[in-house]
Amino acid sequence: MFVLSMWNLIFMFFFTFAFIFFVLGLIMMSNSFSMYLVWGIFSWGSTDVDFVFLFDWVSFIFLSFVLLISGSVFYYSGEYMEGEMNKSRFIYLLAGFVGSMGLLILSPNLVSILLGWDGLGLVSYCLVIYYQNFKSLNAGTLTVLSNRVGDVLILLGIVYMVNFGDWSFVAWMGNSDILVLVSTVILLASLTKSAQIPFSAWLPAAMAAPTPVSSLVHSSTLVTAGVYLVIRMGWVYDFWMNDFLMVLSVLTMFMAGLGACFEFDLKKIIALSTLSQLGLMMYSLSLGLVKVALFHLLMHALFKALLFMSAGCIIHGFKGWQDVRMMGNMMLSLPFISSCFVVSNLALAGMPFLAGFYSKDLILELSLMEELNFLSLFFLFFSTGLTVAYTFRLIYYMVRRDSVMSGSSNLSDGWGVMTKSCLGLVFFSIFFGALVSWLFMDFSSIVLPSGLKNLTLMVCILGSFFGFFMSHSSFFLNNTHFSYLIWFSSSMWFLPYLSSQPLSYYPLKTGFEIMKLGDMGWLEYLGGQGLSNLIQEFSLKIQVFSVNSLKVFMLIIWILLCLNMFF
Repeated sequence: MFVLSMWNLIFMFFFTFAFIFFVLGLIMMSNSFSMYLVWGIFSWGSTDVDFVFLFDWVSFIFLSFVLLISGSVFYYSGEYMEGEMNKSRFIYLLAGFVGSMGLLILSPNLVSILLGWDGLGLVSYCLVIYYQNFKSLNAGTLTVLSNRVGDVLILLGIVYMVNFGDWSFVAWMGNSDILVLVSTVILLASLTKSAQIPFSAWLPAAMAAPTPVSSLVHSSTLVTAGVYLVIRMGWVYDFWMNDFLMVLSVLTMFMAGLGACFEFDLKKIIALSTLSQLGLMMYSLSLGLVKVALFHLLMHALFKALLFMSAGCIIHGFKGWQDVRMMGNMMLSLPFISSCFVVSNLALAGMPFLAGFYSKDLILELSLMEELNFLSLFFLFFSTGLTVAYTFRLIYYMVRRDSVMSGSSNLSDGWGVMTKSCLGLVFFSIFFGALVSWLFMDFSSIVLPSGLKNLTLMVCILGSFFGFFMSHSSFFLNNTHFSYLIWFSSSMWFLPYLSSQPLSYYPLKTGFEIMKLGDMGWLEYLGGQGLSNLIQEFSLKIQVFSVNSLKVFMLIIWILLCLNMFF
């Protein structure tokens, strides 16, 4: 009882500050007001080291959503982690995770951004390996090494900005000719945190963490850090890499949509849906739609947290089982949780008039008004159709289809802590899309022909029929012509193998040939063993020169004299 009361206290604390920050953000947005808070750390001679925080409507509103979802996740964890050991360690890690994200949100300079950025990577590693098995260790290592690439890129930006005597990108990014290199490395760093191609492999691997951690990571903290950083810079800078960002984002959407359509792991399907939505945010940023990208980021945080929390209730009821082929019939055994699951899935698909509809439909219609090539638009709308397809496929598997493991589960839909924590997010996922759109989306009317106006609706309808067809038909599974296509799509285009096992996994070779290729082949000459042999040979040659040093010295003098005579 003490644990539950502690979770209640944490939830009330986060919810109170979320409401205060949201109101302050609306006031600052209406008055176009922002302020800096300078905290002097120490002063030595003529050197002053200050810690600066930026408070404006963007940071306040996004921080309010982070605190709201974090409070719900803390409250949800009180029952989900009830039987786990080291619960206090889990609380401290989760609090450090939220604190690192808050530092990143409020930081206007690259040094303090790096502190929050690296804090997210370190704490995420500790949370991914929380269950302490080999699968969690491999997933955590892949996660932290992928994010380390972004840390190095931000360090390069910090080193370059030493030339200007200030690390604040807000003060310098107004001139696009000065800091084009810094903006480039920060954009590349954001691709690592937001898991865009070719850094997409770590996002599904991070599902080894507990479900409350996955809910927090995929909604408002870790994966959104890269998008938020580009949004924060996008207010004052126009990137020259827009075309490059557009290509990567639409390919990420397409890859994630295909993978989710042929995946059977419940948490991995939701993780791939997050990857698809991150690609949509990056796509809108490549078009210069910074405010629309922020709008979709906020709405996605609400329904994705709800989706993970409702899926966690189902996994908790099935004793940790995550294969959707073994589940089903949730509408009878878990009526309220299945309703939350369906609402969050429909919001993810962009069904009217849920939270996801107002942001996704706005991005699609605004992209139709831009001067874009046909291939980008095709991948954009096709990926949107795939989102609806795997959403309806997941709804059918979980809610409508008869359960296979009905006798081996302990499902209960009582008025517990996990159920209560999902209730508030259901309210926000239904009503907050229209509310936030009415509060700060001040765009003009969208004028499109009737065919283009109804294109989004037609794509969603076709995607729902395709998802229904995949759920009922075994055409793709029994047809040998599609087996390689399914294997290629479900493996995320071999990105996990290329990221973690580039030489120890090769699908067309046997196990012995794989070992020979990686451990007994050219890797030996370019790896540690080859470097050791090279150093030994070089040291032996130096020893030979040291023994005959007088001869070598006279030979060098003679060569220099000859060169002086001829030249």
